Amino acid sequence: MVRGSLDRLRKDFEVHSTNFYDALFRRAPHLRQMFREDLTGQGMKFMTTLDVIVHKLDNEDELASRYQGLGRSHAIMGVRTADFAPMEDALIETMRSALGDEFTAELEQAWRKAYAVVSRNMIRRGGIEA
Repeated sequence: MVRGSLDRLRKDFEVHSTNFYDALFRRAPHLRQMFREDLTGQGMKFMTTLDVIVHKLDNEDELASRYQGLGRSHAIMGVRTADFAPMEDALIETMRSALGDEFTAELEQAWRKAYAVVSRNMIRRGGIEA
């Protein structure tokens, strides 16, 4: 379900990535300072990385080095464990906005479960501090 819903967003990744960062910075304005002014490239990188991870979610070992790299780069930027909550909510808002009525309670639960796996691995493997 998660893979299929992300695939439906593929043609407009740039728009959805912008929506994600808008939603994130509304929830956690302190995170804005961690990013350059132009978020277009960063947003595409985010969506592309999300796409890779989502399509390999069932193979945690294959993603181990990616989780470690993402976790370390986020730790270097100053991201803390608590910052993952507003990121999750921003992602859910983005998905809900993009998919409308297709974003069912079941799909939301599946996305939250997937996000928990990704964030837990990034935090643990990347040494992100509380």
